[in-house]
Amino acid sequence: MEDCKRKLRGLLRIVFGRTAYVVLFLLIQVAVLFSVMEWLSAYSLYVYIGFILLGGVTCIYIINGRENPSFKLGWIIPILGFPVFGTLFYILTKFDMGSRFITKRANRLVNDSAVYLKQDKKAEERLCREDPLVGNLAKYVSRWGGFPVYENTDVTYFPSGEKKFERLKEELRKAKDFIFLEYFIVERGVMWNSILEILEEKVKEGVEVRFMYDGMCSLMLLPYRYPEQMEKKGIRCHAFAPIKPMLSTVHNNRDHRKIAVIDGHTAFTGGINLADEYINERERFGYWKDTAVMLKGDAVKSFTVMFLQMWNIWDRTPVACERYLKAPVRENDKTGGGFVMPYGDSPLDHEPVGKYVYMDILNQAKRYVHIMTPYLILDDEMLNTLVFAAKRGVEVVIIMPHIPDKKYAFFLAHTYYEELLDGGVNIYEFTPGFVHAKVFVSDDEKAVVGTVNLDFRSLYHHFECAAYMYKNPAVADVERDYEETLKKCVKVTKETCRTYPFYQKLAGRGLRLIAPLM
Repeated sequence: MEDCKRKLRGLLRIVFGRTAYVVLFLLIQVAVLFSVMEWLSAYSLYVYIGFILLGGVTCIYIINGRENPSFKLGWIIPILGFPVFGTLFYILTKFDMGSRFITKRANRLVNDSAVYLKQDKKAEERLCREDPLVGNLAKYVSRWGGFPVYENTDVTYFPSGEKKFERLKEELRKAKDFIFLEYFIVERGVMWNSILEILEEKVKEGVEVRFMYDGMCSLMLLPYRYPEQMEKKGIRCHAFAPIKPMLSTVHNNRDHRKIAVIDGHTAFTGGINLADEYINERERFGYWKDTAVMLKGDAVKSFTVMFLQMWNIWDRTPVACERYLKAPVRENDKTGGGFVMPYGDSPLDHEPVGKYVYMDILNQAKRYVHIMTPYLILDDEMLNTLVFAAKRGVEVVIIMPHIPDKKYAFFLAHTYYEELLDGGVNIYEFTPGFVHAKVFVSDDEKAVVGTVNLDFRSLYHHFECAAYMYKNPAVADVERDYEETLKKCVKVTKETCRTYPFYQKLAGRGLRLIAPLM
C-alpha cells in the first residue's frame, strides 16, 4: 500500500511538476512549427518549391562542410525527405543564437585559462624519449585539447562504485580549503544524502564548496530551484544548461563529466554519478558495474581548471583560477611513476579529443586493447579503426552490458556486432547486469578511465573528461579488473546475432539513419 502511494506521489509530481510544463510548452512550439510549415506548403506551391530549392542549397552547404560524413548523411536524409521541416530544423540548429553565445563564452574561457595549463617541457621530453608515439599524442592533446601531460601523480583505480564512494567520503572529510563537484546525474538517496551531509559539515568549518550538475536532472531527479536550496546551505551551486521550454540546441550539449576536486591535491573522475544505482544501493538493470580513478599530485591541476572553465560559463562573475592552483601536494601523498594526462572534451570546439585518444590507442596497440563501454554507436572512422586493429593481429575485446538501460541504444549496438565480429573483434556481454564503465586498457602500458562512451553522444555532443595513464602502476589494476570482469561475461557470436528478433534488427537498422543526431 505504501509503495502504491509513493508511486502515485511520483506520478503526480511528474504530471503537475516542471517536467510536464517543459514538455507541454515544447510540444506547443513544435505544433506551431508544424502548423506554419503546413500552412506554407498548402498556401502556395511557390513557397514549397522555394523550400525544395533551399533544401538543395543546404545539402550542398553540408556536403562541402568539415563535419564527419556520418553527420552529413544524418542531416541530408531528413532534408531531402522532408524539405520544409528538415531544412528549418537544420537552420535552427546551425544558427541558434543561444548556442552561439555559449560557444563564444566557453571558448573564450578556455583561452583565458590556457596560461594555467602550460606543458612542462622536461616532462614532455622525458615522455618522448620513453615512447615517441605517446609523446606525439601528448603534444596533440596539449595543442588541440589544451591539457598537458604530468609526472609525479599517484593514481588509485576503483573497480566499483561502492569502493569509489567510500574513498570519496573519506577524502571529502579531509578537505581544508575547497571542494569542487561536477556530475551529470544527481539523485537524492543514500549516496547523495551522505555526501551532502559531509558538504554541510565542511561549509560550517569554513571550507568553500562549489557544486554543479547537469540541468537535465531538473526534469525528473531534482527540483528546478535546487541551486537555491544549496545556496541557503552555504554551497555555491549551478545547474548546467537547465531545461527550459524553448527550442534550442543549447540543450543538446549536456555536461556528462564526473569530477570531484579536493583542495587542489586530490581529484576523482570516471563513470560514477551521484545516485544509488551506481553503488548498487538500488537495483536497476541487475548489478551495476562501473569504474573510477583518484589522482593525487601534479595532474590534479587540470581537473581544477577544467571544473572552473565549466563553472564560469554560467557564473556572471567568473572565478579566477589562481587561488585554487596554489595548494601544494601534501607531504604524505606518494607520487606514482609513469605519466598521467587528464583531458576534457568540448562539443563546442569541433575537436573530438576523446575520440582521437581512443583511436590512437587502437592504432598504436601491439598486443591487445580491452574496452568496457555501455553503448556502441559508431561512426565509420571508429568502426574501421576497431576492425583494422583486429585485422593486424591485435586482440580487441569489447565488454558490453547484457541488461541494457536503453533499449534503443542496445538495438543500435547490435547492428554493429556482425561487422565487428567479421573483422576479428571479440564482443562479450556482462551477464550480471549493466556495464556503465568507460575503460580502454592496452599492452600493460596504457589505460583511459573517464566519462567517454563509444557513441555519438559522448564523442561529439557532450562535455566529457578522462584520465590517460602511461606506465603508471594503476594500469595493471585496470587490466586486472578487466580480466575479472571478463569471467562474468558471455561471448557474443554470429549465431547469437541471428537469434535477435526481427523487430529488434529492423528498429536498430532504422535508427542508424539518424544515430549521429540522437
